[in-house]
Amino acid sequence: MSNIGLIIEERSRDIGDFIVGRLIPFRKKRMIGPFIFIDHMGPTVLGPKHYMDVDQHPHIGLATLTFMLEGELVHEDSLGTHQVITPGSVNWMVAGKGVSHTERTPNHLRNGKQFRAHGYQIWVALPKHLEDMAPSFHHVEEEKLPQWIDGSTQFKLVAGEGYGHSSPVPVHSPLFMIEITTKDEYLLDTRGQLKGEIGICIVSGSIYACEEEISAGNILVSKVEDICKIKVNANTHLLLFGGESFSEERHIYWNFVSTDKKAIEHAKEQWKNRTFPMMDNDQSYVPLPN
Repeated sequence: MSNIGLIIEERSRDIGDFIVGRLIPFRKKRMIGPFIFIDHMGPTVLGPKHYMDVDQHPHIGLATLTFMLEGELVHEDSLGTHQVITPGSVNWMVAGKGVSHTERTPNHLRNGKQFRAHGYQIWVALPKHLEDMAPSFHHVEEEKLPQWIDGSTQFKLVAGEGYGHSSPVPVHSPLFMIEITTKDEYLLDTRGQLKGEIGICIVSGSIYACEEEISAGNILVSKVEDICKIKVNANTHLLLFGGESFSEERHIYWNFVSTDKKAIEHAKEQWKNRTFPMMDNDQSYVPLPN
């Protein structure tokens, strides 16, 4: 099936069975299942005078999923959490009715040496009836995540359910996130293995879909739920993610996600007035954007 040539400014395009874009959200596809935002961090070199320091900022109505491929971050939040995340493990923070947090390079890496940092910061919208739930934080070490091999291709279930496995990350709606790495060419067939919308994030390497080669840095979104068959080239690294979509529209303002615009306005006022749940051990503050 050929490319019909639809290209918009975010560089997403329609190639037949898939929409191709640069992470989400983009104009043609605001969410993939419950996944509403994906931010690719790096790869970059950090070191003296240049570290990761994300000051205190708020969230409502979503859960954040942090997944590092290289480097480390220390997460602290208004719940009192202090957790270093290492490559392959998962930080899962449920913001619910409101939580503030920071993400920084840990002190043990501020030693004058350079190191690589690379990972993904992902937002998962909560179901409407849980948007105002109590916030919580969960950390799952890499060895506790389901992992398996098909030939020379390795699979890791980061969150949710897929391929007959279930991740211990406590998600709140039917979803999946799977890391896949190939050594040789591999035919990826998800039929009957995953439920809902399917997104394919190409971390490195490339794949063939609809007679086109798609390279690293792109996300493909299958137009048909539960059916996805692509050729993955050798030495390719993928993240599969998606799940069952919600019937209600989600509104986004800065770090706030909700089905209710009034909830977002309330959170904005709380943050401006500093009546939002704040951290006890960190006085940094990212102002509400204009």
